[in-house]
Amino acid sequence: MDLSCTPEEEEFRARLREWLAKVLPTLPPKPSPDDWPGRRAYDLGWQRVLYDAGYADVHWDASPTVRLIFLEETEKAGAPYVGANFVGLLHAGPTIAAEGTPGQRERWLPPILRGDEVWCQGFSEPDAGSDLAALRTRAWRDGDDYVVSGSKVWTSHALVADWCELLVRTDPDAPKHRGITWLAMPMDAPGVTVRPLRTLAGSEEFAEVFLDEVRVPVVNRVGAENDGWRVTMVTLSFERGTAFVGEVVACRRVLGELARRAQANGRWDDPCLRRRLGRLNAEFRALWRLTQWNVSEAEQTGGIPGVGGSVFKLRYSHARQELYDAAAEVLGPESLDLGRPWVLDRLSSLSYTIAAGTSQIQRNIVAERILGLPKGR
Repeated sequence: MDLSCTPEEEEFRARLREWLAKVLPTLPPKPSPDDWPGRRAYDLGWQRVLYDAGYADVHWDASPTVRLIFLEETEKAGAPYVGANFVGLLHAGPTIAAEGTPGQRERWLPPILRGDEVWCQGFSEPDAGSDLAALRTRAWRDGDDYVVSGSKVWTSHALVADWCELLVRTDPDAPKHRGITWLAMPMDAPGVTVRPLRTLAGSEEFAEVFLDEVRVPVVNRVGAENDGWRVTMVTLSFERGTAFVGEVVACRRVLGELARRAQANGRWDDPCLRRRLGRLNAEFRALWRLTQWNVSEAEQTGGIPGVGGSVFKLRYSHARQELYDAAAEVLGPESLDLGRPWVLDRLSSLSYTIAAGTSQIQRNIVAERILGLPKGR
């Protein structure tokens, strides 16, 4: 498989690098991590800058390779992360672009691209654990609306979101994977209550969301009724296939910084640490190549990442944890100081084997869909 870029793609890379070098020094300072309204405004402002420059549509209106180049170069340049735009740009937007009607694409995609609206992810539920298809949030038809009752947990960016990509059960008598529907729910609808959750790192990027007979128009359904599990697999393929690309680049940068820090503070003299950092360097180089392979495959299958994203997500989750464990080794006693670099990253890395599908779920997908092994009983 050819993993090289075409001359046109390399021209895009050069043009993007030149633009980033000009615009990044002009950006305002980032708000405090605890200032979620400020973070929303900052993230939407950056998205508007991208939109005005013609780079906003790379997440779904460009080839996977161009998308990969964009994520690689913006991360290398230290550009702002998507932040509050994460779900809209990397989950809901690509799903609507792939599965939505022309009217839905016209309604929701431009505001995401312009930085006008934020989305949150209403998938996980308190009683479902890692079995997403065990969700219980109910939706029943009442004329032109669905009436939704239930609750969601670990709802990313719910505190500042305008819309929610919401999974509901519309047929309780169907097999659990066949009675699910994908809805776009306005977060200001009557009956929606958001309760922030504080993480180990002190952030409130997650929330509980309680739904008490919330009315969602039927026209907000993406895909057919009871076909939501298939639509969800499209969403998750983007989440696992390309959403973490920028983070791989960031991890490779952190690894270089760790090596330099270890050389400066004397910990480089430990051969075990050097071997550990060397192995991680090989690991992240291999993950980058796997990302390129997944992107090349996506270009041949209509732009939607395949099950190879589960292989990537499984290994990346553990490699990230190992990276920040190594950072703690380099820092020594300073690794207990939350104000030091990489300490909060180490805390947040603990969630990666759970977020976007647990490692156990990814192993099942790899076993069944790639290796052809029988399902467990």
